[in-house]
Amino acid sequence: MNKKAIILLSGGLDSLVALGFPQNDYKIELALTFDYGQKSAEAEIEASAKICEHYNIEHKVIKLDWLKEITKTSLVSEDEIPTSNLGTAESAASVWIPNRNGLFLNIAAAFADSFKYDYILFGANKDEGATFPDNTENFRAEISKVFETSTLKKPKVVAPLINYTKNDIVKIAMENDVPLELVRSCYAGGEKHCGECESCRHLKRALIANHGEKYIGILF
Repeated sequence: MNKKAIILLSGGLDSLVALGFPQNDYKIELALTFDYGQKSAEAEIEASAKICEHYNIEHKVIKLDWLKEITKTSLVSEDEIPTSNLGTAESAASVWIPNRNGLFLNIAAAFADSFKYDYILFGANKDEGATFPDNTENFRAEISKVFETSTLKKPKVVAPLINYTKNDIVKIAMENDVPLELVRSCYAGGEKHCGECESCRHLKRALIANHGEKYIGILF
């Protein structure tokens, strides 16, 4: 059976490991990275390009300028990215992008329909699924079902890490030579990870839990 696949690639931990996941038996040929005016766009695009070069897959950047215009949260606005009260509904709302995964997956489905890809992979995981509804198994299953009627190709949506925590994901990466030195998981737009936003803190904790301090020196 053909398993020709597209992956959504932000350059962050989850999408990187979803791409390098050792149990993948998909033929991932194309990665889509989205620029919607987020503060970290340039760094995400650069990281994603390096990851695609490492895995020898095609990389396409898609600009969605209009998404910034309808988004008021701190990832795109002049508001400060939260570094306190993390893990709360308030901090989650401050980094929410309207229908982001739904939009990205629908765009990927258009590519799949046109270029005959059988699968679309994305980096949903257990930790983020506890906070964000578009990182859950229910969301994955429902949007995959939608593509059965909205496309001719009927691509299936796959989330290889859906049952894994950040600690699990870093462990998988370190045990399987996934290039963590290429990751970009920061919400801010600096040259290196800020170390203070929620995404950075999740990554740092997972690295420390897996004795990956050498990557902290590289990334932060």
